[in-house]
Amino acid sequence: MIVVVDYGMGNLRSVSKALESLGASVRVSSEPMAVAAADKLILPGVGAFPAAMRELSARKLVEPIKRFIASGKPYLGICLGLQLLFESSEEGEGAAGLGVLKGTVKRFAPAASRKIPHMGWNDVRRPGARDGCPLLRDVPDGSFVYFVHSYYAEPAERAVTALETDYGVRFAAMVCRDSLFATQFHPEKSQAIGLRLLKNFIALPMSNTSLGRG
Repeated sequence: MIVVVDYGMGNLRSVSKALESLGASVRVSSEPMAVAAADKLILPGVGAFPAAMRELSARKLVEPIKRFIASGKPYLGICLGLQLLFESSEEGEGAAGLGVLKGTVKRFAPAASRKIPHMGWNDVRRPGARDGCPLLRDVPDGSFVYFVHSYYAEPAERAVTALETDYGVRFAAMVCRDSLFATQFHPEKSQAIGLRLLKNFIALPMSNTSLGRG
């Protein structure tokens, strides 16, 4: 069972319908016990980082999500669900995040050459010759995916970056470490490439013992 976490800030229906269209068994829940019992977990998100952390805390979901990730079962963060993995964000009052990954979330600097938020299709590429992230099987380098965001993550450990893109600044479009995966873009809105990535997530084994390091 894939559990999609409901904390009042996710594009839940689009994500769950995309998964169901691929044959996955999906449950949308805000219950800590459902998170603990999940085989795989997806944390979507649209909105502000500080508000998201308040909602996760109010629903007593912070520790269950962190324990789930530590268990080695597959986790997928989408958009804000990627940013929340990091230690902190520049957004709003500068809330602390889940701290699963080292690094911070930064706002795009104003520039005449780009609009904020970053909204639309961008190509994504593996950094250098790096490969091995299982969610990227059959995803060609240079594929176009759909973004909607004003902030981007800056990992302290470059090794976790599985895909990069450029919007005036080069940033991590996807992170991958063992059974932990997260995308700044929206797979559920990225047509065939996004569905391929979700299909690869569905096909993952239930633990990290068979997964390559990203």
